[in-house]
Amino acid sequence: MLSYLKRAADRVIQRPEVKIDVVSTRSWIKNLSRDPVRDAIEYVKSLFPIFGWIGRYNFGWASGDAVAGITVGIVLVPQSMSYAQIATLAPEYGLYSSFVGVLIYCFFATSKDVSIGPVAVMSLTVSQIIKHVNASHPNVWDGPQIATTIAFICGFIVLGIGLLRLGWLVEFIPAPAVSGFMTGSAISIVTGQVPGLLGISGFDTRAATYKVIIDTLQRLPQTRLDAAFGLTGLVSLYIIRYSCEFLSRRYHRYSRFFFFMSVFRNAFVIIVLTIASWLFTRHRSSLSGAYPIKILQDVPRGFKHLGQPILDSELISTLASELPVATIILLLEHIAISKSFGRANGYKINPNQELIAIGVTNTIGTLFGAYPATGSFSRSALQSKSGARSPAAGLFSSIVVIVALYGLTPAFYWIPTAGLSAVIIHAVADLVASPAQVYSFWRVSPIEFVIWVTAVLVTIFATIEDGVYVSIAASLVFLLVRIARPRGKFLGKVMIHTDALPREAFLPLHPDNGILNPHLKVFPPSPGVVLYRFEESLLYPNGSLVNDMVVDYVKEHTRRGKDMTNVRASDRPWNDPGGKDEHKNDSKPDLRAIVLDFSAISHIDTTGIQSLIDTRNQVERWADHPVEFHFANILSPWVRRSLVAAGFGTGRVRVNVRREIAPVTRFHDQFISDPQHEDSDMGSERGDCLKTDADPESVAQTQKSPSSRASSDLTYRSGMDDGQYNGLLVTSATPFFHFDLAAAVRAAEGIPR
Repeated sequence: MLSYLKRAADRVIQRPEVKIDVVSTRSWIKNLSRDPVRDAIEYVKSLFPIFGWIGRYNFGWASGDAVAGITVGIVLVPQSMSYAQIATLAPEYGLYSSFVGVLIYCFFATSKDVSIGPVAVMSLTVSQIIKHVNASHPNVWDGPQIATTIAFICGFIVLGIGLLRLGWLVEFIPAPAVSGFMTGSAISIVTGQVPGLLGISGFDTRAATYKVIIDTLQRLPQTRLDAAFGLTGLVSLYIIRYSCEFLSRRYHRYSRFFFFMSVFRNAFVIIVLTIASWLFTRHRSSLSGAYPIKILQDVPRGFKHLGQPILDSELISTLASELPVATIILLLEHIAISKSFGRANGYKINPNQELIAIGVTNTIGTLFGAYPATGSFSRSALQSKSGARSPAAGLFSSIVVIVALYGLTPAFYWIPTAGLSAVIIHAVADLVASPAQVYSFWRVSPIEFVIWVTAVLVTIFATIEDGVYVSIAASLVFLLVRIARPRGKFLGKVMIHTDALPREAFLPLHPDNGILNPHLKVFPPSPGVVLYRFEESLLYPNGSLVNDMVVDYVKEHTRRGKDMTNVRASDRPWNDPGGKDEHKNDSKPDLRAIVLDFSAISHIDTTGIQSLIDTRNQVERWADHPVEFHFANILSPWVRRSLVAAGFGTGRVRVNVRREIAPVTRFHDQFISDPQHEDSDMGSERGDCLKTDADPESVAQTQKSPSSRASSDLTYRSGMDDGQYNGLLVTSATPFFHFDLAAAVRAAEGIPR
């Protein structure tokens, strides 16, 4: 009974009678995890990389981390207050974010150089989200609550992506797209800070960049005394920077001293401007408490907003449309920075673990009232150059922030906001791509250069959100176009002579300029044999294109099997009107075999297999006899499995070959094909083949067996403990799957004419 049911089920699903060993789904599932318990333990341990290095921590590392951490902390304090100003938040929120970022990150980090905290692009994004919320719900939620909600939701999303090991999604966004919207964002930030630098007010500095530029130029006559502090601070920052760089090159012995002098320029300029502001403004307050210049004034001491974050469901609904761009910036900027420093310093970061670190940092940060924080390029570069030896450098930075929060807040009262604008402009200007970097994009890939330019222009003339979406969308479209329009090549042969024996090489019949010698003569294969090399995986976007390329080439270069010169128009198929060139048909060779190089194919889907079946059907209808398909360099067992399922590689030609591997309807071929397109002659020819005991793919009994034209008779020899072992390179069950292209071509050319 069971055997009967099994046979019935086999008939329903049309299981082939001849079984060929192929990779199974069971083996794929087994390869996912050989020891689930051990893998689960390793997964939990991987969540805390600190346990991998804390046991080896020593005094030498501690001294390097202390120097780097304190150095970064001194820069972090003024920068964090400046970036809070970009986010339209009070300066203490920048200090909260910087403290939590450098403290929490070291426990989850896989990078010793990255410094977490407020950054310019994320701060500008937060300010635009706050503006969006206030526009739709005026005076319902204050800025800190909105910013904290953004940090919690985005942090939770990024944490989930990291825990699910989906960090590979970031790889879909290429470097030019990241550089494009980062450059556009940096220009927008600098433009928005110029009015503060000059003391100009009265318009929205968070509007589109070009509008801010126009408004700033129109209000230049309204420049206030703040410009004296802002311009002086900005010029001083650049003078100190370039002077230290020059002196460092001139006096190599003192290069490290000049390096730290340059590092402390932010703190030095802020201290000097604060003292000048205190001397100038302390006796010049008006009756209303206003001062001649804009200063920070009160900065609360300590953590005044410590506690559970207030999460309003209505606020989350209002934020929903803005959360994707905030999340993308949060994870994208950090991954790009951490990878960059990993490459520069010879270690490898774990993107998934980095996302977990960012997620935990931001979710815990909401307990302190922090707004979104991520990796900072300038501070990470500073931490790396200062000699950080481990992620513990962040602990020393957090000590500096704590000291500033509890001991220096009275001094923060007199910091001129124009001085903070100078710090922002000086720091953010380095995010703008250099001409050399942009030229590199052009040299490597002109299309990606266009993506970079588009991202910059959209960010400047619209918003950061639009710049991010446009750059990502353009990159994905470019990727899909490249997959959908592959550049396959028809190949020929050349003979290469070396010190060893001469050998054959297979090159495009028309070599690309700039790669090979333009005078090189590539000879086509034997008449009736077609060689084609894929340059992409065979997937549903490109299957039809590949089919058209091969079929059109066959029709152009090989003879039609049936003589149609004397066929009346009424007897011709509706889609074959004929032409003037039919008399040239006899001069062309008869199609005998098609050789496909699969060396570039790592995956093939159902639609791709269907395109190969369509190619086989169309070329056999053209040739009016069976055509052999040989495959070389199959790298994936799943590709082999798919080809076997479609009837390729086995050396057998069957009656009623299926024209659809997975029909979209349940109608069978004989119900949807008209009599004019039924291959009755070919069907009978296949039937004749099956009536014999010889090779079922042979057109005649005199033809060689498949094994004599296959590479399955090629063997390898390997040294074993008990001597030598000889084995077949390719299993004899699939004789038309070949070890390499040379073997496939020899097998195809060995077919008798």
